[in-house]
Amino acid sequence: MRKLLLLLFFIPSLNFAQAKVDTIQVYSPSMKKSLKVAVTFPTSYQQGEKRYPTLYLLHGGTGSFSDWLTKVTEPGLVNRMAEEYDMIIVNPGVGPTSYYFDSPLLDSVQYETYITAELIPEIDKKYRTLDQKESRAITGLSMGGHGAITLSAKHPELFAVAGSMSGVMNIDTRMWEVGDALKNMRTENQKQMLGDIDYEFPFSTYTAVGLVDQIKANGIPLIIDCGTEDFLISTNRQMHQLLLANKTPHEYTERPGAHTWQYWTDALPVHMHFINKHLKR
Repeated sequence: MRKLLLLLFFIPSLNFAQAKVDTIQVYSPSMKKSLKVAVTFPTSYQQGEKRYPTLYLLHGGTGSFSDWLTKVTEPGLVNRMAEEYDMIIVNPGVGPTSYYFDSPLLDSVQYETYITAELIPEIDKKYRTLDQKESRAITGLSMGGHGAITLSAKHPELFAVAGSMSGVMNIDTRMWEVGDALKNMRTENQKQMLGDIDYEFPFSTYTAVGLVDQIKANGIPLIIDCGTEDFLISTNRQMHQLLLANKTPHEYTERPGAHTWQYWTDALPVHMHFINKHLKR
């Protein structure tokens, strides 16, 4: 039986603003399945042997590895960011409501292990990345914002800077400004993955707000933003207040907008500017 960590297949490359996109599959030994990943790199990548900083840009709940390439309201935005910042951008695909954590109950939901111990090493092996914490960043939208904050908190040895756009800063659906049907469905999903957890303070470490002390200890630069009309605004304000209370430096912004691709299209360049300031080349 072949033991392959990386199964590659190339589809016709998408080209926007000259940056190239590879679509690959990465095998996860922990979950025994392959997952699609989009990797965008600038034109300069083809012109020498230079190594590049890397951004892991995560999708939201019920999303896909291709969301950031196909759903933004500015076509080719990710490609333009890779070109302008001379950076490799990685868009991994994960389970639809997996929150990027390792389930203690389901072998099929081990996405913390996948991102940190399986995907990152394979990207560093396949591409000319700067394989060091100081040159690696992570951010994402909604569920991906939760993933970026929690993964960077639990693995400070891997990331130099982290961010969240409209992130699920607390998985407690009672704080979400949505209908009961969605609240109940997501709560049941969480129960299947985590069992019965306590949503009260002190918060579970399966949710971002439960990691504020680790975040402070790590000292990783953070950028967090959310739209004022977003259904997750209360969870972001809670996270902001907890970080203020324990005196963790971070950049927090609220802007007009809802849980939409227009908001995230506007937010990504802001994150790129912040992230670029903290990466070593």
